[in-house]
Amino acid sequence: MRLIVMFDLPTITSADRRAYRHFKKALDRECFLMLQESVYMRVCPNNKSADFLIARLKNISPEDGLIQAMMVTEKQYQAMIFISGTASHDLRNSAARTVIL
Repeated sequence: MRLIVMFDLPTITSADRRAYRHFKKALDRECFLMLQESVYMRVCPNNKSADFLIARLKNISPEDGLIQAMMVTEKQYQAMIFISGTASHDLRNSAARTVIL
């Protein structure tokens, strides 16, 4: 499974910018990979681990702005169509890296 997090957070005040940086750093600590500017993704072995991550993100999310999460299967993710640009060949973004114990 892939957990995709998309967000649009305000950066008007210094408190907004601080909350934005805090949230982005939290995504990095949780091993999310940036797909685009405000779109991050992480491989999860199952729904339970994705639900756990969503709960952790809820605890650290800023009050203002919009944060959305979506779970897709590996097959759905691999069927992504690139209209412009090319896919990243980063090993951290490959399905081969997932190990189910």
